[in-house]
Amino acid sequence: MDTKTNQELSALIGKATAGDKAALETVLAGVQDLVFNLSLRMLGTFHDAEDASQDILLKVMTHLSSFKGESAFTTWVFRIAANHLKDYKKHMFAQFPLSFEFYGNDIRNGKIQDVPDLTQNVERAILAKELKLSCTNVMLQCLDPESRCIFILGTMFRVDSRIAGDILGITPGAYRQRLSRVRKKMADFLSEYCGEYGQGVCHCTGRVNYAIQNHRIAPDHLDFTAAKPSDTAVEVTAAMEEMDGYSQQFSFCRTYQSPERLKKMLRDFLNGPAFSTISEA
Repeated sequence: MDTKTNQELSALIGKATAGDKAALETVLAGVQDLVFNLSLRMLGTFHDAEDASQDILLKVMTHLSSFKGESAFTTWVFRIAANHLKDYKKHMFAQFPLSFEFYGNDIRNGKIQDVPDLTQNVERAILAKELKLSCTNVMLQCLDPESRCIFILGTMFRVDSRIAGDILGITPGAYRQRLSRVRKKMADFLSEYCGEYGQGVCHCTGRVNYAIQNHRIAPDHLDFTAAKPSDTAVEVTAAMEEMDGYSQQFSFCRTYQSPERLKKMLRDFLNGPAFSTISEA
């Protein structure tokens, strides 16, 4: 979406709100990866992220006529998505909340040596990579939703504080202060416990079977290692201010292409009877 000029985007949105299905599909496809990646980091699992992304894209579509161009389109979409996700209660971790204390205790006291081989002939290195990506993603669930959203906007999307403050309804200064605190909290935990991104004793290779036993990864369903990387870009007007030296610890904050299931859902919806009902409302 950021490759289009403001004039081109405005024209495209105008066509979409006038009922041009092809234009609407282009508009939604342009922000689909952005919405999915924010959902994935906010909710923790691919399944929940797909469900929430569908809801958010539907909101974007039904409210498209209210976009007046007073901010970048991606900023407007981020605001819709962030508000939806901060109050989202249907994901797994809303029912089973996590904390850094729980995570740390599990690392210290998990009986990893008592678990049999559960790898199902999948290479341990592949399973360890899946666990590494999944674990750091799920670790974000130890933060409250607002702090989680601040961390994601600042660390993964590197959104400028003025834009992030606008998205979240807080001042740029308050956003920078909260981002600095939450980044330090995440970095301190990784440094203490994680042997992959810090100096801790926890190494993914040694915890593969324990993770499988506790349903944290599944050898026959590797979401993270199967996902295709994306260069999801955001119109931030300026690069995110570098406020600390934690970037290396947060190298896991990569973006992915939307799963094919989500892309198919969007195509099916636009070509189905539900679209006609909404577009005529």
